[in-house]
Amino acid sequence: MFTRDGVSAFKKDLTNTLQLCEALGNPQRQFRSIHIAGTNGKGSTSHMLAAILQAAGYRTGLYTSPHLLDFRERIRIDGALIPKKSVTAFVSRHRSLIESIQPSFFEVTVAMAFDYFSREKVDIAVIETGLGGRLDSTNVITPLLSLITNIGYDHTHMLGNTLQEIANEKAGIIKPEVPVIVGEWQPEVSGVFERVAKERGSHLVYASQEWQVRNHGRDEDYQYLETNQRGAANGVLYMLDLKGGYQAKNLPAVLTAVETLRLKGFSIDEAQVRQALKQVQQTTGLMGRWQTLSRDPLVICDTGHNADGWREVLANIAATPHRELHMVVGVMRDKDLDKMLPLLPKNAHYYFCEVAMPRALPAGELCTAANRRGLEGAAWGDVSNAIQAAQQRAAMDDLIFIGGSTFIVADALAALGFKS
Repeated sequence: MFTRDGVSAFKKDLTNTLQLCEALGNPQRQFRSIHIAGTNGKGSTSHMLAAILQAAGYRTGLYTSPHLLDFRERIRIDGALIPKKSVTAFVSRHRSLIESIQPSFFEVTVAMAFDYFSREKVDIAVIETGLGGRLDSTNVITPLLSLITNIGYDHTHMLGNTLQEIANEKAGIIKPEVPVIVGEWQPEVSGVFERVAKERGSHLVYASQEWQVRNHGRDEDYQYLETNQRGAANGVLYMLDLKGGYQAKNLPAVLTAVETLRLKGFSIDEAQVRQALKQVQQTTGLMGRWQTLSRDPLVICDTGHNADGWREVLANIAATPHRELHMVVGVMRDKDLDKMLPLLPKNAHYYFCEVAMPRALPAGELCTAANRRGLEGAAWGDVSNAIQAAQQRAAMDDLIFIGGSTFIVADALAALGFKS
């Protein structure tokens, strides 16, 4: 399984998913969908759209990955986890099929999600890709709308070493005559999207060219983002319970998607959009996006894990009042430390840690590499020990940040008693 083992468990092919879906009666054709890909922001974007659709009264499926605390987080309807009995029933019912096809964990999970959404008769499902797009297991759907948030360097050993190669993989979710929204216009990759959209007869919109966003700051409960749509006389102020500053980049894509859905007959009014964005976490169960875990001292986690994600995290840290900074950090083996470590602040105390999976870089190796680059800290083994060490050293007005990997955040949430 890729989540645990990495590239050795990655199956870069759609054959197994197509065979599974065919045997299940092609459930992916029984519900409407939105398909979302991108290097960063696709999880937040997926959850914001799901929250809006729920607020508008639509029975909404949501498929995302990876999970943090419970496998069932990957498959939700109206924010509720797929019941345990539905998971076990699917596996029992299709055991012989699974044994004959020998699909990956991710391929089985995608088929399970599509089967569940079909059986439960969702009005629409928001489907997030797992890795890439073109050959991702979710890419057997024909959605109402495709959405690509942005392109950055991540999983280069599987998706390509240039932004253009990565964009080409993400552009694989663009379907013939299906409109596509790209969240951020980036000069390095715009030509890729424009070429693929033209070849497939898909209307392409860059959300960042349709909306201007101004950040009005944040308090303990919300961040305040004012949006101005191109050609509109007045702006709209949104209150988001997702308080990471990077949501200013995700919001235009979400609002553009809402506009597109309205053109397709969906009834979504502005009051529903505003209310949904105020309670995305409560509505959909999203965790790990600039999430406050405790106060005095302030403890915040974030799942950002590539170079672009770290830049956003560090911008949020800089905007958060604190005296001293404590960083609980762990990474996977596939991360490029030569790109990541120079970004990290030298005026922080580091607590290096690891999760119990083959993909994890041992804390000692990370510590050695970081120390060579002038980052002061020690290896603490598992995440729980690292957090305890940071809490013992931190003063009440300090900031403890936990991140570097989705799996580090998952262990932190578990250690601090959070549940799905």
